[in-house]
Amino acid sequence: MRCVIARFPFDLYKDEVESSMKGIKPEPVTGDAVVISRRVYPVKQVGEVITRQDRRDFSSAEVVRALSKLGFTCRTAETAAAAAPAAAPTPLETASALLGTPAPGSGPAQGL
Repeated sequence: MRCVIARFPFDLYKDEVESSMKGIKPEPVTGDAVVISRRVYPVKQVGEVITRQDRRDFSSAEVVRALSKLGFTCRTAETAAAAAPAAAPTPLETASALLGTPAPGSGPAQGL
């Protein structure tokens, strides 16, 4: 498929993108992300590999648009943040939840 990234035309194919990302370790995702071969990559990292351009030369939206047309699953920063699992409770929070809340009027010094 022909697409334009950073004002340069590219002929991209899904299998070529998958093979070029094979063996490349995904960086930590802080913004937009794409799933390639069950691995989640930052969009900028994939764009840099497939275009051989500096990350500052293109926007993540350009790469997301191209990869979405190829059939890859892309996640924007907003949806990735919403889908992030909730933080695990601390040991103090867990103990507090197990003990429950006190009944009304049963606190110390209530009868004094």
